[in-house]
Amino acid sequence: MKYMLLIRPDVDFTGEVPADMVAATVAWVEEMTERGVRLHGDAIRPASEGVGVRRRGGKVVTTDGPYAEAKEQMGGYDMLECRDLEEAIEIASKHPVAEIGVVEVRPVAEIA
Repeated sequence: MKYMLLIRPDVDFTGEVPADMVAATVAWVEEMTERGVRLHGDAIRPASEGVGVRRRGGKVVTTDGPYAEAKEQMGGYDMLECRDLEEAIEIASKHPVAEIGVVEVRPVAEIA
């Protein structure tokens, strides 16, 4: 079954992510890729660089920056293929951000 990990650090990294966090994440990615459970994933740019998109009355409305007020911002994602939720939780618990934030595990509802 596919699971998406939503990577949400509690720390607001202003500037670059510390080198030790980058190295630990690279090691996690390598381990999970070698295990054959990580399909893909990446870091995402800060919420301040995002655009909220809505359609109202047939018109597209955009909002710069994060759409919702949130203390937790998503820092990245990883798509996994695991045998079950227990395995997905075990993998999420090893992600370096699990020590400084939360790694949310969501089952994917595949359409088609």
